[in-house]
Amino acid sequence: MIQIYPAASRHAEDHGWLKSHFSFSFAEYFDRNNMHFSALRVFNDDIIAGGKGFGMHPHQEMEIVSIVLKGELEHKDSMGNVATTSFGQIQRMSAGTGIYHSEFNPLPDQETHLLQLWFLPAIKGLEPSYQHTTFDQEKLVNQLLPVVSQQSSEQVAHIHQDLTLYLSRLEKMQSIRFTQEEGRSIYIFVIEGELMLNGEHSLQRRDAARITEHTELDISASTEALWMLIDLP
Repeated sequence: MIQIYPAASRHAEDHGWLKSHFSFSFAEYFDRNNMHFSALRVFNDDIIAGGKGFGMHPHQEMEIVSIVLKGELEHKDSMGNVATTSFGQIQRMSAGTGIYHSEFNPLPDQETHLLQLWFLPAIKGLEPSYQHTTFDQEKLVNQLLPVVSQQSSEQVAHIHQDLTLYLSRLEKMQSIRFTQEEGRSIYIFVIEGELMLNGEHSLQRRDAARITEHTELDISASTEALWMLIDLP
């Protein structure tokens, strides 16, 4: 089954300094029929105004991945970690038994655009941890590049869940075939550009697809496209 979720179907929030689109129930937005997809619990598309951000706040029992698309994101947490993330880097935080952190746009005159994803951990009661990794942007072109996975490496952030998050930049008219085991799920999100799934499902900028019962998927680019694929349990 391939279910398409157009960008316009997301819940929108505008707090002035923060503009957000929620793909799943989050904060004051609640839809009992849209709580999660497999282990993916939150998928927020945020724009933070220059010099603004979230002060210290708590998290618990969640795997949190931040992908900056434009600008910078400054992270500080109760374990003493301090890091600034930009495109080409991944920020992963395992909240575990409990952690406090803050997130700010350190650039006074430039917006920060980011995607923040929360995943349910495979095991609860983990010790909190933080990781900041860098991937090779040239390896995005016309292939799926793993950037977050349970099978981690120096350039792949580790996550406590049986999933792999890939990024890709497909050139116009190029295609990729993705194969996975039976019983797993796929989440696709188009960051920029246009994609076609299995030659019949069109995805535009910021559209998403939730896919089950498919072991093979053909993804082609109608225009140059930057996109994400998550292989989920």
